[in-house]
Amino acid sequence: MRKWKVNAPDLKLAGEMKLKCDLSLFALKLMTARGFCDFQQVVDFFSDDELEDPLITADMEQAADTINEFIDSYRLICIYGDYDCDGVTAAAILYSYLQSMGANVTYYINEREEGYGMTIDAVRKLHEQGVELIVTVDNGISCVAEAEEIYKLGMKLVVTDHHQPPEILPRAEAVVDPHRADCPSTFKDLAGAGVALKLCAALDGGFEAVVEQYADICSIGTVGDVVSLRGENRSIVRQGLMYMQNTENYGLNALIDKVQPDRSLLNARSLSFRLCPKINAAGRFDSPLLALKALLTEDPEEADSLTERLLELNAVRRETEGAILEEIYKYIDDDPAVLNDRVLVLCGKGWHHGVIGIVSARVMETYGKPNIIISIDEDGTARGSARSLPGFSIHACLTYASEYLDKFGGHECAGGLSLKERYLPQFKAKVQEFADKLRAMPADVTECDMVIPPEDITIENIRSLEVLEPFGAGNPYPLFCLPNCRVNAVYPLSGGKHSKIDFTYGGKRFQALIFSTPPQELFFSIGSVIDIAANIEINVFNGNESIAIKAEDIKPHGMDTGKYLAARDCYEKFRKGVPLPPAFIAKIMPTRAELVNMYKLIAAMGEVALDTLFMKINSPAMNFCKLHIIADIFCEAGIAQFTPSRQSIKTLPVKAKADLSAAPTMRLLAQLSR
Repeated sequence: MRKWKVNAPDLKLAGEMKLKCDLSLFALKLMTARGFCDFQQVVDFFSDDELEDPLITADMEQAADTINEFIDSYRLICIYGDYDCDGVTAAAILYSYLQSMGANVTYYINEREEGYGMTIDAVRKLHEQGVELIVTVDNGISCVAEAEEIYKLGMKLVVTDHHQPPEILPRAEAVVDPHRADCPSTFKDLAGAGVALKLCAALDGGFEAVVEQYADICSIGTVGDVVSLRGENRSIVRQGLMYMQNTENYGLNALIDKVQPDRSLLNARSLSFRLCPKINAAGRFDSPLLALKALLTEDPEEADSLTERLLELNAVRRETEGAILEEIYKYIDDDPAVLNDRVLVLCGKGWHHGVIGIVSARVMETYGKPNIIISIDEDGTARGSARSLPGFSIHACLTYASEYLDKFGGHECAGGLSLKERYLPQFKAKVQEFADKLRAMPADVTECDMVIPPEDITIENIRSLEVLEPFGAGNPYPLFCLPNCRVNAVYPLSGGKHSKIDFTYGGKRFQALIFSTPPQELFFSIGSVIDIAANIEINVFNGNESIAIKAEDIKPHGMDTGKYLAARDCYEKFRKGVPLPPAFIAKIMPTRAELVNMYKLIAAMGEVALDTLFMKINSPAMNFCKLHIIADIFCEAGIAQFTPSRQSIKTLPVKAKADLSAAPTMRLLAQLSR
């Protein structure tokens, strides 16, 4: 269960803004709920059609002059990219442009095993091949030693990157990075592909031709790198989606035909979930050059073959991800106490490095906790990927434990690391020590933009939000709160994999889809009153339009999710032996009547997740800590079975009367209450 946060629009301000523009009042209410507090901010949001002159960016002119010099003299240039979606698309943009200018150009992208960024071995290899100028895309800002090697060998370097620069910049003819402290450009959040696009514009003398030619590819890299879709990124993605309708790129055309044949449905979300993973799959399970070649080929048959291979690799990615998750679930079931840690540190032998980052994100979604997933190689090297929630800096956590790390990096919500296997126990202890110093851990949040009144749920209003697209990082898809909804009916969909509910909200009847949850796993039934957090879209079928409500989260009406999370934290402290005030002990001590009633309820429901059970009860007398303790008591008495990985419980056949007072947890509570 997530913590709910519901923002509120400024109705007065929205009304005043409406007098100054042709946006709908509904769209303006949403914008005020998102923090737009004056009309100029609204104007600025929509004033991104013109990309800033690329020559304003620090060192951009020097970069263009250097590259032009090598184009004119036909000396060999190498585009040095990265193996992820952003790096591949950035390399495709710059290589394709230089080739069209008649340059003598090649490319190089590290295989994932080589690690991120330039390597000295690769630099030497390129020198042997006759390369005289290396131009990096989406990397290079931290490659100080590699840059020195480039100049030692008589080559030259141009760096284009978008990551945070170190104190000492690499030696180069030009270092183009909007995050440089001395860079006067106003927009700083470009992806590597966006920086590459600006370099092409600097070489071409303007944006018109390069945007028309490369915005489609650039939009994929921008979305894939999860940078904010505001400002110039918003313009790039919006134009990219437009040009993607009739793209002349054979590989991109073939990929779209395979994953999103109805191009009218192409949006930032479909790029994120349908296209970007296929490009990333190449670097994860084969070679990133497969994806790069797919974006560069001018042969339709080769494009079809290469994109088909990308789909196959993505299927392998899903299978591998699933296998690792199963191992993690078994690990948790064998050692349930690990879930009481504030940061989950989970290790396994030979887990594929290419997917542990995705697995880490999935673990965080499942358990709502920062986590570090570590793969241990045969040589005793351990490499990890971490994900966190806003409010808990995983980079600060890794810094605190850095004495045991060989290498680490990242930011607040994501990071990577490597260490020797023998230091894993000390590293784990240091991570928990850092987390335990904090008064409270952040919660996974369902943040609704605003409560939407039933009369506002219209096709006209929802369509009016299209002007705010593309939606993504920094400009999320609108999420509305529909409180106090009474359930009229529940239906299974797709053979019971999903659910649909009919409900009454404010005197009007609506339907909502609930994906990945069958009816029997819902905490509510006919007659229940619930709060729904939902995306609202326009569905088109046989030429007819209708409202489509897609539930993202549901809770009992009025439930205080903050109290739930506090009680969950209380349970974890209790299990770790942290002393609790006597008043807390009284609140988590179950009565005999509660034990009896809870056993009957669990028996009637079959196997049920504790969160679902808690919401089903929805009683002030039952906090989550007490519920989890009751589950523990039943399991200790042998009358129930708890599955930690799924956080679910089911009753077991009882052959004799169980003495619940003799359960270790009941005895411990009795002792603490004295």
